[in-house]
Amino acid sequence: MTRRLKVLVSAYACEPKKGSEPGVGWSMAMQGARFHEVWVITRANNREAIERALAEKPEPNVHWVYFDLPRWLSFWKKGQRGIQLYYYLWQIGIYFIGRRLHDRVGFDIVHHLTFVKYWTPSFLAFLPIPFLWGPVGGGESTPKAFRRNFGFRGRLYEGLRNAARWLEEHDPFLRHTARRAQLAIATTPETRQRLERLGCRSTTIFTEVGMGLIEIRTASTVRNLPPFRLVSIGRLLHWKGFNLGLMAFAQLQRELPNSEYHLIGDGPERRNLERLAQKSGIASQVRFWGNLPRQQVLEKLLECDVLVHPSLHDSGGWVCLEAMAAGRPVICLDLGGPALQVTEETGVKVPAITPAQVVHDLAEAMHRLAQEPALLGCMAAAAQRRVVEHFSWGKKGEWLREVYQKVSG
Repeated sequence: MTRRLKVLVSAYACEPKKGSEPGVGWSMAMQGARFHEVWVITRANNREAIERALAEKPEPNVHWVYFDLPRWLSFWKKGQRGIQLYYYLWQIGIYFIGRRLHDRVGFDIVHHLTFVKYWTPSFLAFLPIPFLWGPVGGGESTPKAFRRNFGFRGRLYEGLRNAARWLEEHDPFLRHTARRAQLAIATTPETRQRLERLGCRSTTIFTEVGMGLIEIRTASTVRNLPPFRLVSIGRLLHWKGFNLGLMAFAQLQRELPNSEYHLIGDGPERRNLERLAQKSGIASQVRFWGNLPRQQVLEKLLECDVLVHPSLHDSGGWVCLEAMAAGRPVICLDLGGPALQVTEETGVKVPAITPAQVVHDLAEAMHRLAQEPALLGCMAAAAQRRVVEHFSWGKKGEWLREVYQKVSG
């Protein structure tokens, strides 16, 4: 019989009915509470959304502790500006909260959930109880062959990102976090290697992305209607690789001139991508929708046949999971989180060796799926099955129960 544990959770990002980091914090905490009693330390600015959700569906096994830095220590933070420093200081602040709670409650285990980032320490690792770290990601890097195609801003971003990780990896508090972890959970093999170099004794790979069963469509929704439509969804950033998708689509256009490519999202690369579409002679078949509300994004997804996700370093890839749940095969690069989600039964993973090779292989994958509707249908059904069997939050909760028992001894 499963022993009921008292678990302390750190979840800086934690909001109901959200994807990405806030969804991880909320959903994993709720899953832990299925089997144990959980105390969650999170940001005070998450309180309104959390209490609204709890009013609809109470969860007595979760106790909420809200904390934000005092104004005199965080006056410089504006939106995303200064968020990394704020997050680091917040981690220090919650150590003192966690220590007082532990003196009163007597926790069996402490679990760092969010941010899902390996290169910032968790000061809760200093508590004298078993420490579980993750899932954490961020160890993925753009393959060198692709960096020279970035503009100045993109190359600067990649250089600063690599420098920041290098500096953080030499932070003694981060190394202490790694050594204290009874188990470190990596989202990708790349991050696992970095965790082991930091000194983690025991590591495993487990993706942070998940969906509730109510979100997963159970019936096939293959369109089988012309024109053949591809879609990419996300912020238009240099490392998302949407330029590779557009260049591949330009090759597809020579064989299937009536096909369409839709891009949903906005960002600093939009103008460059629009210019690339014009230069490639495909502008009339490319639709830039900009940012849309989540419900409209899902509706647009259902109006397309295949998701194209050529991201160059992505530890999660939530949109791949959403597409699979909607019965949409995924074409992605064989890198990071998407490579763990997509199989040969649910889509096509393209090796990332050189830009020219990727463009060629993406175009071949697009053409193959456009010309083989039976294959498209089989992949759609397999994609939905895979999400239900491997990525539902319920399945993740059962896995988490086993991990808590193992780590607590």
